[in-house]
Amino acid sequence: MVESLLCPVNNIDTAHTIWLLRYTKRLQQKASLHFHNQHVTFSFQSPGFPGEKCSLRLSFCCAGVRSSQHVCARKLTDVVKMAAPAAEHSDEEELGLEPRLHDTPEDISCEAAANTIDFHPSRDIIAIGDVDGDVYVYSYSCLEGENKELWSSGHHLKSCRKISFSQDGQSLFTVSKDKSINILNVEEGRLVTRFSKAHNSALNSLLVIDEHLFATGDDNGVLKTWDLRKGTSIMEMKQHEDYISDMILDRNKKLLLTSSGDGTMGVFNIRRRRFELLSEPQNGDLMAISLMKRGRKIACGSSEGTIYLFNWDGFGATSDRFALKAESIDCMVPITESIVCTGSTDGIIRAVNILPNRVIGSVGQHMDEPIEQLAKCHTGKFLASCGHDQKVKFWDISSLSSVIVDDYRKKKKNKQLKPLSRKAFGNGEDFFADLEEVAADLEKENGGLSETDSD
Repeated sequence: MVESLLCPVNNIDTAHTIWLLRYTKRLQQKASLHFHNQHVTFSFQSPGFPGEKCSLRLSFCCAGVRSSQHVCARKLTDVVKMAAPAAEHSDEEELGLEPRLHDTPEDISCEAAANTIDFHPSRDIIAIGDVDGDVYVYSYSCLEGENKELWSSGHHLKSCRKISFSQDGQSLFTVSKDKSINILNVEEGRLVTRFSKAHNSALNSLLVIDEHLFATGDDNGVLKTWDLRKGTSIMEMKQHEDYISDMILDRNKKLLLTSSGDGTMGVFNIRRRRFELLSEPQNGDLMAISLMKRGRKIACGSSEGTIYLFNWDGFGATSDRFALKAESIDCMVPITESIVCTGSTDGIIRAVNILPNRVIGSVGQHMDEPIEQLAKCHTGKFLASCGHDQKVKFWDISSLSSVIVDDYRKKKKNKQLKPLSRKAFGNGEDFFADLEEVAADLEKENGGLSETDSD
């Protein structure tokens, strides 16, 4: 049985193709979609119904997509995205069809490279700060076309380097290269508080401690803690010889730990407002810091691509180290008590298990563009990343919570990173990249590919 569907459009685009594929779910064998003098032929080897898998052979693609032969196994409504201009009004809207549901929210395109991102603690909202000093707040959704800009702010004169929601989600803190700190109302985007000359040097790091206190670090290694009730800083210390890159708190909110460009980790008692100690200097800059193993371990990522581990109450010297095959570790975010995701200048997001030390695989990538920051959403399902490609990308990390790594190390059969998501080795949008990913999955099912647990 062969059926043809006529569509009065000049180009094949994403919206039209999605509609046609949904509309042809009744076809049992083959569908030929005609666009004036060009056509695309689809052969179905099994019935295609929404939510079920079918096999599909792409015989020919027009509208700027090269002729090709591919076989894939995917959901029927998630098969084709053509490389052609999108229509002003999609057929889905005209026919009143429900928007497509993706595994993750769509990418957010920024006007400039994003330096920093943070998720709202309880709502599906993400905040973005870019190199122009602008701040954007978006609501995000897995429904196609449902990412919405809520508001933007341009109060910073130079690059916005760090952004963080308050614990109740009502305020948004931002720090900038222009040495200022802004506190914005999340609902309206209104500027509530501004410290115009908060530091003598450009600000680089920010940590919200509680509803009244927060800490900032600058390019010269100065750490300040602030009390909003007093409207000023209540502690100022300079123990680092270079910029403060990142900060974390212990679970009792007593000790504040810093990582620095001078290669050391600093420990500060914010309750008693005193400096405790510096670690021994490590090779390279310490770029990021995370609390792991229920607070018993501290992991620091370095510009040399090494993760340094410290024992709690043993801050002076490292207890272990783990060298990744990465150019650097520029940012880190803990996913579980044992797994941390790292971002690197090579554009790859790696999932790394701590003790035993293993690279589990690749969560995603920014296609050779450096990654500036990672953030985990309030549900723990999505990881967001921002990089020099002017995009904020979302990745599904729900499977990482069930990963268990034992001490046994498999013999390496290849040096490829194991993909941990459908988008792991692509941008999640390119048509042929999607087909190649599915083809790889099919090979894997047939025993054609072997897995490794490190890169």
